[in-house]
Amino acid sequence: MRTIILLLLCLGLTISSFAQKEEFVPNYNEQLVPDYDLPDPLTTFEGKAIRNKAEWEQYGRPEILEFYQDQVFGWIPGALKASSWTVFEAQEGVMDGKANRKQVSISFEKGDRTLDFHLLIYLPEQNPKAPLFLGYNFYGNHTITNDTSVWIPEAWSPNNKGFRITQNKQTAKSRGVRAYRWDIEHIISAGFGLATIYYGEVDPDRNNFEDGIHPFFYSSSQTEPADNEWGSISAWVWGLSRAMDYLQTDTDIDSEKIVVFGHSRLGKAALWAGASDQRFAAAISNNSGCGGAALSKREFGEALVRINTQFPHWFCRNFRQYNKNERALPVDQHELIALMAPRPVYVASAQEDQWADPKGEFLSAYHAGPVYQLYGIEGISSPTMPQVNSPIHGTVAYHIRTGKHDVTDYDWEQYTKWAQEQLID
Repeated sequence: MRTIILLLLCLGLTISSFAQKEEFVPNYNEQLVPDYDLPDPLTTFEGKAIRNKAEWEQYGRPEILEFYQDQVFGWIPGALKASSWTVFEAQEGVMDGKANRKQVSISFEKGDRTLDFHLLIYLPEQNPKAPLFLGYNFYGNHTITNDTSVWIPEAWSPNNKGFRITQNKQTAKSRGVRAYRWDIEHIISAGFGLATIYYGEVDPDRNNFEDGIHPFFYSSSQTEPADNEWGSISAWVWGLSRAMDYLQTDTDIDSEKIVVFGHSRLGKAALWAGASDQRFAAAISNNSGCGGAALSKREFGEALVRINTQFPHWFCRNFRQYNKNERALPVDQHELIALMAPRPVYVASAQEDQWADPKGEFLSAYHAGPVYQLYGIEGISSPTMPQVNSPIHGTVAYHIRTGKHDVTDYDWEQYTKWAQEQLID
């Protein structure tokens, strides 16, 4: 069946060329969700049944992973390790003695190019080898805290009048503007550390492939990635993996218990990081929506045609052939989640965030279950969504909370409780 579906791609290319000229109108009506056939993760593209975890690891997982690399997020066209990492600032006893802070510069060199990004790390003072949440932030490490010692990035930033960011440059005026999204004291009190990076230091979030990490891998005549090469999401995932390289050397951190976390577009990156780098012990997708946790074939809220035209740099160009052609996809996002198996994964939605399709996010988590069952792990047991603010905490976890597209204290309360159950207890 999947082989036949792949033959429809030529039609998809034609449809997508017209779709880009049309105004996008999102569907928020469940009655208008099209009928769709959800791909079975336990059946290969050629129709072979997968009966156990050995066959999943030999046949099913590799072909789904390769499809996402080639057709969705794009291949990373080479390897580049850090040339150095430097702890440029450290302080014990911060946050009223509850935590220790360190800031690490991770540097890369290739030819005449250099790139640096900066890890901000808070660790519980009482825990000598802490498990850790690792995630990107949207506007700079200094925006997640009022701590005046935190580095202000020099990389390009989107302007934001409310955050007093102008001329695409960060200043101290935006310090702490996103602190409400990062409940650092709660994370620390729960026994976890937190590490974060400004994602624009790895690859600025704009449709421009002349900056960030991409040019490090270009041939002499190349100015942008090839059709099957990495967009920005894969670049951000590359950065998370390079951060993991460092974290594995830090004796203050339990590198076997690192949870990759992301919100919205960075939730898409967190899922792809967890799928493609199995060193991550668990992954959390917060309101990741289209191209993240939400089923594409539902065409609910933001759809592929909108995300690929509004943000053409996020995915590889091959992904555009599915614009208004979701039926031709031989995979769907439950299989992205299934690539995490048997490791824990948490999908979270918000009641008012219909753009991200909460039901589609839940169904992806639910339909990843059969792969977890190969490992003797029960997934989400019912296809019926839970009530608002009634989380399901299993190896495959889910909640939908009241409120909008955001990260709240409620979310962090759930994530720390779940991570304790899955990684510590």
